[in-house]
Amino acid sequence: MEKSVKFKSHHYRPLIPEVTIKESDINGLGLFALEDLKAGVFIGETHIWEEKRWDWIRTPLGGFINHADIPNCYINTNIHYHNGQQRELYTVRPIHAGEEMTVFYTVGYDDILQ
Repeated sequence: MEKSVKFKSHHYRPLIPEVTIKESDINGLGLFALEDLKAGVFIGETHIWEEKRWDWIRTPLGGFINHADIPNCYINTNIHYHNGQQRELYTVRPIHAGEEMTVFYTVGYDDILQ
């Protein structure tokens, strides 16, 4: 008899319930709001610093955020936790249901991009 494995809801949550991944007109797949979001909403962690590798590890959320010259989200880069760092995604203005969530790649990505 197989036993089903379940994670505690606060331990593994790749996306908040208000966000989904679907085909993007910008590039490949993207993040989209499933309902209206206010400005300043925390969406989740996009990258976590791995000290042993001396490199950034991209989270599932970070893999689907596309670039826009006029973005509706931003990456907060000044996050420190447990002797490490992480990047967090926030909305910068209200986002309507169905709208793709985007960032300006060079802001918050300067040490991640090649």
